Amino acid sequence: MFTTQPFDDDKLREECGIFGVSGADGAAALVALGLHALQHRGQEAAGICSWDGAMFHTQRAQGHVAGNFDRPEVIESLPGATACGHVRYSTTGETSNRNIQPLYAELASGGFAVAHNGNLSNAMRLRKDLVRTGSIFQSTSDTEVIIHLVATSNYRTLLDRFIDALKQVEGAYSLICMTPEGMIACRDPLGIRPLVMGKLGDAYIFASETVALDVVGAEFVREVEPGELVIVSNGELRSIRPFAPLSPRPCIFEWVYFSRPDSISEDRSVYSVRKAIGAELAQENPVEADLVIPVPDSGVPAAIGYAQASGIPFELGIIRSHYVGRTFIQPGDKVRHLGVKLKHNANRKLIEGKRIVLVDDSIVRGTTSLKIVQMMRDAGAAEVHMRIASPPTRHSCFYGVDTPERAKLLAAKLDLGGMTDYIQADSLAFISIDGLYRALGEANRTSVRPKYCDACFTGDYPTPLTDQDETSSVDQLAVLAERVG
Repeated sequence: MFTTQPFDDDKLREECGIFGVSGADGAAALVALGLHALQHRGQEAAGICSWDGAMFHTQRAQGHVAGNFDRPEVIESLPGATACGHVRYSTTGETSNRNIQPLYAELASGGFAVAHNGNLSNAMRLRKDLVRTGSIFQSTSDTEVIIHLVATSNYRTLLDRFIDALKQVEGAYSLICMTPEGMIACRDPLGIRPLVMGKLGDAYIFASETVALDVVGAEFVREVEPGELVIVSNGELRSIRPFAPLSPRPCIFEWVYFSRPDSISEDRSVYSVRKAIGAELAQENPVEADLVIPVPDSGVPAAIGYAQASGIPFELGIIRSHYVGRTFIQPGDKVRHLGVKLKHNANRKLIEGKRIVLVDDSIVRGTTSLKIVQMMRDAGAAEVHMRIASPPTRHSCFYGVDTPERAKLLAAKLDLGGMTDYIQADSLAFISIDGLYRALGEANRTSVRPKYCDACFTGDYPTPLTDQDETSSVDQLAVLAERVG
């Protein structure tokens, strides 16, 4: 089987999306709708867990939300006014049912379900310690470490045991947890991964992005703050902050690519910010050309901003078909090559003889950029200039993003000239790190306390990387503790 999404295969992937409802009849149906809106954050598996006041009910499946959670009998098997759900990518190896979230366990205090977006950067060490003292793991997910830490904590109440567990973990997490006592939603003290809160009547809604609130008709209330735990019990909401306050470092790549453009973050439209990034890119890296062409679909807002700032016309030079399935059976190399055109095709009459600027959100391995440049040349482009709406990706992410090991990142291996030659473009340029911050409303990147986590560009990791430091190989790390959102 071969994925016919050649422009999506070489992307950094946010590993998970989470959605929770507390206090609404038929909560699971709302969760299914919310997960539809978050499908872009994880397309390999999905799960929903509900609580009906007496029992927990769980359904988990490989594949998309559609086809698994759009059947009435599935939703009917998830009764109750409280439910949470999860969509995921895996980072290494095959997706297995045991890793599909929400994870659920019976603790001494009762049932405990958790949906996690992020990655615990000391999960391997914690797992080893827990196994050594008798814990038995059922998955390879770092999320299960949280369950075992809660189960083995010496604190009396479940909430105190949960806080005790969180104080032992490092890295990034946004969590939605369900217990017989209610729902808990929280973010790590740096707020690396996103989480927002909304209301639908008397029900409270939690989601990775505001677009999921829109889909279910919920009103956006606010973001869950970094280091905050929001507890909903018996229809009442309270907030606690058990951690020492830190300067937040939310993921900057949410602005570049991960979030849907129709989401809102920090009271700003993601779409508008991406246009501003494109405008800044044009100011920093002008070029004489006839057309600005986005790499669909993620490059569109930045390309519009580039075109408006440069005065070069914006055109759809690559046409994407939205009616092709994710896979296509291909018996040989010739048909495999043709299969690429099922999903994307050059707008030949528009491109022929033109000097074009291709705008994309990022370059990871470089394989996608090479295909796109070649497609433009095959369509008769006179010149092909590539402009990237993020700085060079030189470092791996360990906070819940599916990133190749550093040796496979094009910008970690080659300088700008080498990358230009590799993708066979007439020119290549990236927005600077300061330019990216300017597009986000900052004067520049402050090296002392930058506002965002930008480690994939700068190598400035805001938390310890215990497992990475203790492991000489990323492959060994993946075998011992598969990173999943």
